[in-house]
Amino acid sequence: MSEVKQNLKDVIEVTMIPEVEDYLNDLHTLLEENKATDDDMDAIREMESFLVELQNIILVIEEDKLDDEQDSDVYQNILNMIEESKEH
Repeated sequence: MSEVKQNLKDVIEVTMIPEVEDYLNDLHTLLEENKATDDDMDAIREMESFLVELQNIILVIEEDKLDDEQDSDVYQNILNMIEESKEH
């Protein structure tokens, strides 16, 4: 596995998936306590979809279905998302 593929896989598994799962847990807690707003419900759907996308990216990496340039683009997009989330 190339370095860029490994870096992409690592950032998804170590950073992105745990953060999405933590946020989903918080949202589900609101839902269980009947405190979830319509925006929270939308966020749950969006985050669940995003989690599936991240898991699919891991599968694509493991099956080596993307070339290094595509991996690099996805990796850079994820790093940009992480940076943007830190700014907010």
